[in-house]
Amino acid sequence: MRARDLFAGGILSPLFSKAKSRSFRNDYDGGRSRRRLKGWNPTANTINTILTSRGDLLRARCRDAMRNNAHAISAAESFTSNLIGTGIKPSCLLTDQPELRKEVMQAWSDWCQECDADGLSDFYGMQTTAARSLFEAGELFIRFRSRRMTDGLTVPLQIQLLESEMCPYFWNQLAPNGNYIMNGIELDFRGRRVAYWMYEIHPGDALIEPGFTTQPIRVPASEILHIFRPLRPGQMRGVPIIAGALVRMFFLDQYDDAEMERKRIAAMFAGFISSPSPEDIIPIDGVDESAPEENVGLTGLEPGTLQALMPGEEITFSEPADVGGAYEMFQYRQQLALFAAVGVPYSLCTSDLRRANYSSMRGTMVEYRRRLGQLQANVIIFQMGRPIWKRWYDLAVMTGAISLSPTVYLAQQKYYQRARWIPEGYETADPLKDTQADKLAVDSGFKPRSDVVEARGYDPEENDERIAADKAREEKLDLVFPFATAAANQPLSPDQQDAADEAAQQAADEGASSEAA
Repeated sequence: MRARDLFAGGILSPLFSKAKSRSFRNDYDGGRSRRRLKGWNPTANTINTILTSRGDLLRARCRDAMRNNAHAISAAESFTSNLIGTGIKPSCLLTDQPELRKEVMQAWSDWCQECDADGLSDFYGMQTTAARSLFEAGELFIRFRSRRMTDGLTVPLQIQLLESEMCPYFWNQLAPNGNYIMNGIELDFRGRRVAYWMYEIHPGDALIEPGFTTQPIRVPASEILHIFRPLRPGQMRGVPIIAGALVRMFFLDQYDDAEMERKRIAAMFAGFISSPSPEDIIPIDGVDESAPEENVGLTGLEPGTLQALMPGEEITFSEPADVGGAYEMFQYRQQLALFAAVGVPYSLCTSDLRRANYSSMRGTMVEYRRRLGQLQANVIIFQMGRPIWKRWYDLAVMTGAISLSPTVYLAQQKYYQRARWIPEGYETADPLKDTQADKLAVDSGFKPRSDVVEARGYDPEENDERIAADKAREEKLDLVFPFATAAANQPLSPDQQDAADEAAQQAADEGASSEAA
């Protein structure tokens, strides 16, 4: 039986007519359009369409907040310093070839000092700029710049940071080759990014740099890295992290300015003079040169001043109204919501620890670092560090910066390119307890020692090499440290004492046998 026959035959018609006679209640309240939600009519457009029409204004407002708003500046500094620190560094995984690994890491370290095409920072400083761009503009572009062998670089490659404005949001059209351009990014028929359409110079420099053209040029996607945090499937461009707090941040700053201005103006009035004859103090026409100098009222006050008043005059001192006890609580609640929107703890941005204790601070920092760990792995490492490492490795082998045969390298390219990226370690609230917990986990076999070393921001292989070098240097220079001496003088456990006695007895027996022989 067909569906329309079910309704026509009356089998489902009673249920259908009953449903039409009343509204469905078992739905979502958020999907209703009744009185309370009548004014809530959000757009159904994708994030790409929204950025096409409003992206430039949103980004400009975010940059303005980063220039002038104290809350925005503090949040950005905390976000950047905790996300990047001194840098997220690679560790080559060629543990079975220690000499080659050491050569690779040394070549990378040398290149990091000269990789910036603008010559302003090293590779890890560029990571810091990228993190700040994520917070302020939502994205950053990186362009590979190939160099000549005669330029004297460790590897003939540099990278250039490009701001979001270099790629226009509104560039939506068919490309000359038949591909489609969305938000300045060219896609092929499979939806892959094949090119970026970018200005030759920054649009904001048009007034001071001649030769600006409004026509973007095509740059192959193989030469561009797009660093942004994807929030929705199919998203083409990044959204500033600060965007969710922008409006609250703007009005809260205005409120603070208005309150300070009110207090400033109120503080200017020391007192008010009332007189039955105001014209004796202030002439009607505003200027009275014939009036005696002493008949000018209270024009100023100094410490210890005694002022004689004219007959009938009275003085009332100004008592500006206070902001009240609710001002600080209001600010506190608004700042909590503001910093929650940008994902940065309130205590870090304001240095206000009055309401914090050890447990709350630890819980807050654990959650904060978990969020940053996502960005480190999914954005900074995957979108920026990994492709730059691979591009650098290819050129390092091909140009002889690494003594590895290109034939051998190309045969096992993925094997040689494997690396582990290690962020800078975080300082703990209680280093002694955390170190004891790590030692217990390692001694119990629950955690490898290399994980503890990496969590502190160090390369395990490099760490072990440095420890071995320190011990060798101590023996060579006959250095004795109190901690080592104290450890050597500690009493042995019963098992350790039995083992030591057994070893001593065995050594004595071997000595007696040799003497008898």
